[in-house]
Amino acid sequence: MQVQHVDISHVNQVWHLVEVFIDDALDYSKGDYTTEQAKTLVAMGQWALFVAVNDSGIQGAATVSFSNRPNDRVAFITAIGGKMISDTDTFSQFKSLLAGVGATYIEGAVRESVARLWSRCGLEEKYRIVGVKL
Repeated sequence: MQVQHVDISHVNQVWHLVEVFIDDALDYSKGDYTTEQAKTLVAMGQWALFVAVNDSGIQGAATVSFSNRPNDRVAFITAIGGKMISDTDTFSQFKSLLAGVGATYIEGAVRESVARLWSRCGLEEKYRIVGVKL
C-alpha cells in the first residue's frame, strides 16, 4: 500500500473515490463537519487530502488541517477512513508526507478503539476532549 498526498488541483477528480471513506469517518464527529463541508475545505486548500492506494485502487483516505503553535506545526487528522493507517508501514509513509509539508507533530481526536490501534504505531493519548452545545 502506498500513501500519497493529493494535490489540490486533483481533488475534484478523486473526491468521488474517497468520499465514502471520509463520510464513514465523519459519522463519528457528532456533527462537527459534513462530508460536503470536508470536500469544500479540501478543495479550497484549507485541509489536505491523503490517500492509501494499492493495485486495486484507493483503499483509504484522510483529511488533515494544519496549525502553527509556538513549538510545533501540527497536522491534525480531521477525518480518516478505510485502510489508511492500518500498519506501521502506511503510518511511516503518512508521517513522511506530513513532515514533507512542514508538520512536526500529528494529532487527532479519536475513539478509544482507534486510540488502541494507533498506539501500535507509537501514538500516545495526550488528552481527552469533551464538549456541550450551548
